[in-house]
Amino acid sequence: MKLLTTLLSAAVAATLLATPAHADDKFTLGRTILLEHGNLAAKIPMVVCRNTNAIKVKAEKDLELRKVVVRFQNGEEKTIRFHRDLKKDKTTDWRYFGYRRCVKNIEVYGNSEGSKAGVRVYGKEKND
Repeated sequence: MKLLTTLLSAAVAATLLATPAHADDKFTLGRTILLEHGNLAAKIPMVVCRNTNAIKVKAEKDLELRKVVVRFQNGEEKTIRFHRDLKKDKTTDWRYFGYRRCVKNIEVYGNSEGSKAGVRVYGKEKND
């Protein structure tokens, strides 16, 4: 009887502690602010590199997104061009690197429709 109680409590604890599956399995790499007439990059430096195989950009306010430059731990960089208008709370499609890479720095280029606009850059947790 004691064994059955132990097994049942272990099963209940395992179901309560299991992490739920997310639809996108995304995490925030960083966020920054774009200015209205900003010709310079809005930088997202990272203290530690984060492993991901793709990025997605979300606008927190209306903005024009030109490109994102991603720098990796090994010194290489990848420029992803968007050249599109993003409305508030809209996201781009996932843009893949080809394989999991360690992202060290992100630069976002674009302009906000007002005085400033927040931008979030997401990474993908799992490979597809």
